[in-house]
Amino acid sequence: MIIMADEISTLMANSKNKVVLLRLRNNKTIQGSLKDFDIHMNLTLENAEDVSEEKPNPLGKVLLRGDNILAISLPEEESN
Repeated sequence: MIIMADEISTLMANSKNKVVLLRLRNNKTIQGSLKDFDIHMNLTLENAEDVSEEKPNPLGKVLLRGDNILAISLPEEESN
């Protein structure tokens, strides 16, 4: 499945203020509320936590550089 850049931007915009799950290059998994993003996929998360281990580690507000992100799991859209 091929998704164009404008579709990704729309998906990300629709996910603002929702919880997203990120897989990073350093094998960490971060979860938090998506506050903002840019064309380079730099993300700002609030109430972020490292959920890589059994016990989540609170991180607070974080800025993640886009080239460190391997995968983003967006919330499922509610069907109306």
